[in-house]
Amino acid sequence: MIRINNVSKTYGSGVKAVDSVTLEIPDGAIFGFLGPNGAGKTTLIKLITGIILPDKGTIEVDGTDILKNPVEAKKKIGFVPDDPNIFLRLKGLEYLNFMADMYDVPKSDRSQDIKVLAERFGMQNALGDQIQSYSHGMRQKIILMGALIHKPKVWILDEPMTGLEPKSSFELKEMMREHADKGNVVFFSTHVLEVAEKVCDMISVINKGKILFTGILDNMKKFAKTDASLEKMFLEMTNA
Repeated sequence: MIRINNVSKTYGSGVKAVDSVTLEIPDGAIFGFLGPNGAGKTTLIKLITGIILPDKGTIEVDGTDILKNPVEAKKKIGFVPDDPNIFLRLKGLEYLNFMADMYDVPKSDRSQDIKVLAERFGMQNALGDQIQSYSHGMRQKIILMGALIHKPKVWILDEPMTGLEPKSSFELKEMMREHADKGNVVFFSTHVLEVAEKVCDMISVINKGKILFTGILDNMKKFAKTDASLEKMFLEMTNA
């Protein structure tokens, strides 16, 4: 479970990117986080993962306060940022071993885990190559693999399907469902509303730093007093 209580973040320019946000993401759920560009999605994700600190409020990840016990909380998280262009000079396998070392994954376990992830994402023949030689989609896959190597309870994925071909996108959605069905949390942001509509158990819409709605799709239709698609409700709600 992720608990976010009255969290705010204002940048030096005076822009209030996150404004008194309160959310609770339960175990066993795929939680879709939606909003237009500049709405505060990535800022809130950086707050949850401890990359930046809030001005006020508290955040708990699986019962651990990210401010009071940041290392313990981060061990429970598998985080995929919206930009996969990192550690470009490492080979794919070097990067995965680096991530496994960071999270204290035993060497006796990681070889099989890497093999399984590589097969699911079709990366078996690319692990010996430098990441800088990868396409955007391949870089996205290796970052996903690195985030999952320690089998975290909480997945936090920022636009994870960007650049993935249909097979890998389908595989990731299957993995998300499997993970949630085991009682874990999948929190992901996306601009692909069709994916959110089909995959998510719950959704939340943020705009200008404020949460406009959180709940299941049927309740969103009651909230919006319409039977329209998620896309239409989202556009009307955010005035996009």
